[in-house]
Amino acid sequence: MRPFECDGLSVYRALPLMVALPTNTGQVREILKTCYRLGVPVVTRGAGTGLSGGALPLEQGLLLVLTKLNRILAIDPLNRTARLEPGVRNQAISESAARYGLYYAPDPSSQVACSIGGNVAENSGGVHCLKYGLTVHNVLEVTVLTIEGDELVLGSEALDAPGFDLLALINGSEGMLGVIIEVVVRLLPLPETAQVVLAGFASSEAAAATVSEIIGAGIVPAGLEMMDRLSVEAVEAFNSPGYPRDAEAVLLCELDGGEAEVAEQMTRVREILETQRASSVTVSHSESERLRLWQGRKNAFPAVGRIKPDYYCMDGTIPRRELPRVLADISAASSRYGLAVANVFHAGDGNLHPLILYDANQQDELEKAERLGAEILTMCIEAGGTVTGEHGVGMEKIDSMCEQFPAAELEQFHALKYAFDPPGLLNPGKAVPTLHRCAELGAMHVHGGKLPFPDLPRF
Repeated sequence: MRPFECDGLSVYRALPLMVALPTNTGQVREILKTCYRLGVPVVTRGAGTGLSGGALPLEQGLLLVLTKLNRILAIDPLNRTARLEPGVRNQAISESAARYGLYYAPDPSSQVACSIGGNVAENSGGVHCLKYGLTVHNVLEVTVLTIEGDELVLGSEALDAPGFDLLALINGSEGMLGVIIEVVVRLLPLPETAQVVLAGFASSEAAAATVSEIIGAGIVPAGLEMMDRLSVEAVEAFNSPGYPRDAEAVLLCELDGGEAEVAEQMTRVREILETQRASSVTVSHSESERLRLWQGRKNAFPAVGRIKPDYYCMDGTIPRRELPRVLADISAASSRYGLAVANVFHAGDGNLHPLILYDANQQDELEKAERLGAEILTMCIEAGGTVTGEHGVGMEKIDSMCEQFPAAELEQFHALKYAFDPPGLLNPGKAVPTLHRCAELGAMHVHGGKLPFPDLPRF
């Protein structure tokens, strides 16, 4: 059971009571009925690439692993949909749809491994979410099993479905409301052409300001990503995608659509880059060049992992206009804590992914990294943003939820949880804090105490 003791946030680990790896939905249904009858908690796990501890097992609970439910049940090229089991890999959807000239737009950096069930549970994004949306914008129907083993079909293959929009509710529900057993996603036509421009800047603030200029000009790129100097140095050492080593920050801006449309928009983007005094500009002129330039961004997380033994990946979202100020605040906090921070993020929608570098073998460095991470999330809230953009809350951000939401809203979250899962057996203790916990944190804030973290085994 040791391979299942954690998800991508490996600082929290626990051995489950048992692990189940069903191969069909009938087995899933019987497992849930049994756990319901015996009162055994259930944590559902997909590929285990999550970064918030959402799939952390419970020592007295069952870990339900759905990776063997990995069939592409149908692709409908006429209606541009795909019907999938939850264990289908994100990248496999586009690979299978390519023969019809179609693809699935949301593309998390972990798309080679992450599964569609987990994407729905966390409402994952990706580098193309600015133009094409998050998972919730690309899913038409989800079939779930309740803790009692009852089947619910939420949404429809049609453009709309009657009743309350429970489909939106299940996206990002983090395994707390039901177990996903089938997903219907929307497929899009492959664009006629796609071109990416890589621009270097003398400061992160200048790169961040350029993001607002591009969006303000009425241009909606397929992707608009930003990386700072530390991230650039890491990816250049890792796979040499051709990023300017002398830049303090780089922007990757991809434009797609018809050939004439892309050419016109590229001209306008280059004019903006010139006005914003970009220190270097590189434009892809072939598909292989485009993929090479994206390769650095896609491999940023493993590349940064070569700099320090450990890193703590944060996930907060802010309004685009606040990017320069918040980046400056993160830099100041990094200096104050004595921990380097590599910034890699979806600049177009303000979804930050600061990577806090530390060495768990050094005394107190993990605690310092967690405190710095909590401070960054507080910055996001104070800037009018939120504590998560696509990684979910899980265990990692559950205390920050007390800062994000007042008691009345948390009560409504618990009421929704109760409506779907009355005994509270599905992924208990994750995503939504108890009011008692928030009250404790509030008292500690008043008395100047530090923000405590869940009492979990750490390694």
